[in-house]
Amino acid sequence: MSQDQPRILEIIVCVSIIALRSFYASLLGQHVQQTIAGVLKCYYRAIRGERIMGFGYAIPYLAPFSQKAERCFAFMPAHQGASIWPSADRVATALIFEGDLPLSDASVDCIIMVHALEYTENAEETMRELWRVLVPNGRLIVVVTNRSSLWAHAEFTPFGKGESYSHYQLQKLLGRTNFFYGPITETLHFLPRRNWHFGPFPSLGEKILQWFCPYFGGVLIIEAQKRLYKSMPVPKRYSHGVFVPAFHLQAECTACQDISPPITCQNIMSIDP
Repeated sequence: MSQDQPRILEIIVCVSIIALRSFYASLLGQHVQQTIAGVLKCYYRAIRGERIMGFGYAIPYLAPFSQKAERCFAFMPAHQGASIWPSADRVATALIFEGDLPLSDASVDCIIMVHALEYTENAEETMRELWRVLVPNGRLIVVVTNRSSLWAHAEFTPFGKGESYSHYQLQKLLGRTNFFYGPITETLHFLPRRNWHFGPFPSLGEKILQWFCPYFGGVLIIEAQKRLYKSMPVPKRYSHGVFVPAFHLQAECTACQDISPPITCQNIMSIDP
């Protein structure tokens, strides 16, 4: 058995919809939701009339924007499980296989990917499938665990399980799967603690920690755009030809008609007028 197989089995068993719902029901999960949602508001612009899809466990972040969108729904991977949202009489969630989305090409305007990239078995295959269902110039917003943060080691949270990413790894993955990407934003700079409680100014504390520790946020948030045409590197060409001046007669010379062998530069100069 390869080294990746035990890790995949661990992801499928440990990460479930029950664990995710329990985490976001806790005080720590509620503060995490408020902090990430505050950053995501900057990425939602002109969403009125758009078709928005949540991928993974994105339903804690879809509710504020579902009223402006033409359509808003959530796809949840089969190994994770599905949850009813937004209500029992208006269910907009579906259990899917991440490598084969039940959507036609270019059918979604924006995708919010939360608690998904860390647990996927084949990241490139999943990203290419998301690329397929996005409209031209469609947007993909990725929220993923930061590898250099303490949250990547906090196994009592959903961010401490699965595959975390660095800035370089996330950008390389987006580039390989034909996405343009913007700058990366980090958030969740406060420490992950089991018995977490709200301080007097939780938002102010996050800003202070972000100022002093800008590269150790718990999650990375990046917005990417679907790229239709992939650029190809063109090698620089060098000319190896050598240009040599050539002489030829401008007018026919009667004295040269019977000259043999053929005329060259040397015998032209030696002909008497």
